[in-house]
Amino acid sequence: MTGTAPPEAPPESPPEQRRGLRGSPWGVLVAIAFGVMMVALDGTIVAVANPAIGADLGASLAELQWVTHGYLLGLAVFLITAGKLGDRYGHRRVFLIGVVGFTLTSVAIALSSAVVPLVAFRILQGVFGATIAPAAMGLLRSSFPPEKLGRAFGVFGSLLGGATAAGPIVGGILVSAFSWHAAFLINIPVGLAALGLGLWLLGPNRPTDTSSRMDLAGIALLSVSIFALVWALVEAPVKGWAHTETLVVLGVSLVFGAAFVLWEGRTEAPLLPLSIFRSAPISIGVVLMVLMALGLMGSLFFITFYLQGVLGLSPLQAGLQLLPLTAMMAVCATPAGRLIDTVGTRIPTVGGLVSASVALFMLSRLTPDSGVVYTSVGFVLLGVGLSLVMTGATAAILTSAPVSLAGVASGMQQAAMQLGGSLGTAVLGALLSVRVAATLPRHFADAGQELPGGSALVELQSAVAQGSAVVPEGATEAAAEAVTRASHLAFMDGMFLAFSVAAAVMAGAAVLSLFMKPAAKEEGAEPGSAEPAVHL
Repeated sequence: MTGTAPPEAPPESPPEQRRGLRGSPWGVLVAIAFGVMMVALDGTIVAVANPAIGADLGASLAELQWVTHGYLLGLAVFLITAGKLGDRYGHRRVFLIGVVGFTLTSVAIALSSAVVPLVAFRILQGVFGATIAPAAMGLLRSSFPPEKLGRAFGVFGSLLGGATAAGPIVGGILVSAFSWHAAFLINIPVGLAALGLGLWLLGPNRPTDTSSRMDLAGIALLSVSIFALVWALVEAPVKGWAHTETLVVLGVSLVFGAAFVLWEGRTEAPLLPLSIFRSAPISIGVVLMVLMALGLMGSLFFITFYLQGVLGLSPLQAGLQLLPLTAMMAVCATPAGRLIDTVGTRIPTVGGLVSASVALFMLSRLTPDSGVVYTSVGFVLLGVGLSLVMTGATAAILTSAPVSLAGVASGMQQAAMQLGGSLGTAVLGALLSVRVAATLPRHFADAGQELPGGSALVELQSAVAQGSAVVPEGATEAAAEAVTRASHLAFMDGMFLAFSVAAAVMAGAAVLSLFMKPAAKEEGAEPGSAEPAVHL
């Protein structure tokens, strides 16, 4: 049935009644831009800094991986809780606290002289990063009228896409010109700009859900469940999906997740009201965010191995080759938002998923001899498609949730992206590795080469799954070429399977998106109203 959310705190003045830039919709967008870009930039800039961090601090590969995974854990675990804090205490306040904390932890990371404190500060940085994105989305949701929300989310997506794309390039310049410390110290001027603009342009702090209490038990249950799930997804590719530790941690995630659902159904002030999932746009939007991130992060992770390992491109050349993908995600999000304001979320989202499915199918057919034109066409289609999906799914979730739950809904959207990205690299990586192990003997036999045994074979399979080739010492030029060719063909077999599955997932998601509600503006209230109708 269709109902309206209960009355809450007095709404802000309609955007059209405000005077000046402070507190206006576009003033809010300008104010949050630097904070949002800082978080997105830091998610990718560290990939370029990792080798320098390892050399300077004497870190192992596993320790370096936790420089990235620690940030992901802090981010994913705290997103929904941070959204609730914004609803309860005001998104302006939470956003500014997040900016200050993120900037200070960036300084602490840059000053770290050992890996352990660096990883600890990265986890804390992820926690503060988790407060910025939901608060920013909550500010947009409460500032823009319903008929312009799609455009606002589109610009928001462009900021994220542009910063994400710029991360490796900016990181490469800073690390090459200075040191790895500069990759984190760059957050000082960016953070100060975000803080100054926030204090100037954001209107008075107005909580949207002052009547509810903080659900401490729900926060604890959900945090443990998400932490265990992300931990398992991160460690499973290394330890194995059937490893005891992986199964135990997945079991912990399942048990605490089930306990969270049971608790939320009984408590009077839930962290995440389960009734919100009765809204088809919200439920479908969350699923689409998971699947979109699975396709994006999974494909990006392994296409980098293809570009550098199989084609032999340098990191900078690989980054330039990926520009058609990253540029399309940055450029297309804003027009995608305008399109959603005009025709609603369903048509753009379906079209985006079809485009992404076609692109992943094309990329699954890559060979060691594929040309730049073919790969670029695939990247353009993938970038355009994922941009439409990200904007459409975000609009479906945020415009269908009441203003009082804007922060929680935004945290849920962001958490879905993070979990989808982890799921993509873990599941697609497992498929690729299994296929490599199955086809490597045949390709070596066809090349007239013998496979090593024991631990050497395991190491070889691991290297091939990353697009590399292990040439035996003393091998002739012809033998080295044969081993390399056989290794690359086995990797391509694995990538074919992984990307084919990803393409099928996108196609299935396109069918699911047909059940989304038609137009976001038809589901909301009249422009300027505080609380939209929610379909329950």
